[in-house]
Amino acid sequence: MKRFALITALLLAPGLLAAQAPQGDAYRVMRDVAYRGATGDPYTDSMCRLDISYPQGATGCPVIVWFHGGGLTGGHREIPAALQGQGIAVAGVGYRFSPRVRVADCIDDAAAAVAWVYRHIGELGGSPSKIYLAGHSAGAYLVSMLGLDRQYLARHGVAADSMAALIPYSGNAVTHLACRAERGIPPTQPVVDSMAPLYHVRRDTPPILILSGDRAMEMYGRYEENAYLWRMFQVVGNPGVQLRELDGFDHGTMVGPGHFLALRFIRERENIR
Repeated sequence: MKRFALITALLLAPGLLAAQAPQGDAYRVMRDVAYRGATGDPYTDSMCRLDISYPQGATGCPVIVWFHGGGLTGGHREIPAALQGQGIAVAGVGYRFSPRVRVADCIDDAAAAVAWVYRHIGELGGSPSKIYLAGHSAGAYLVSMLGLDRQYLARHGVAADSMAALIPYSGNAVTHLACRAERGIPPTQPVVDSMAPLYHVRRDTPPILILSGDRAMEMYGRYEENAYLWRMFQVVGNPGVQLRELDGFDHGTMVGPGHFLALRFIRERENIR
């Protein structure tokens, strides 16, 4: 468990990230791709879509599947600019929102999107064995639930343990706020049940990089949730889990330096220079 110093984060000017990208790569972007078959429901068919950026001419490149934040009640799909141009394909996923659907449906949408990427990324030069699930806040919760509770991806014919790694940015480790809201539970009352990543701690997960903002600045004790999640992974003997706390950054502003750490983590694992 390490703290990432503010002085280091202040050095992360956009040019630094750009300088690390392979030079001369041309990228294409496919937009508004339906990852579910048509259901006839306008809401589902409009929300269950993704955009994907990928380097032309690549073979077997890593892939980030990115889930946006917004409390599972709002937001929009995105391909974060800091993750582009890095020799990595990036899929930005949209999904349905609570309370229009239940939180379990949001997770199922995320699983369907990952399954689409898993089956089609090879056609775009990516590798299905190098899929990194990443997301911020609510998106981080989706990442953790997909990677830890095997049932969601299994329903779509994909093994959760086949993911290259999980990178949740400031996500709930307890049952998500939107799930608690479904039951009339206030956000200050934590719950740990089958809808909590903590419930599914096990020793045989993909590698995990847990990112959190400064413990004094995070919302609702989010750092402490993730610190406990990290600790329980140590208790069950899972050696592949790291926790990084971003000093001086709150729940929203930790995303920028979080991208730097995520890219460094992926490059080290994939031996990309």
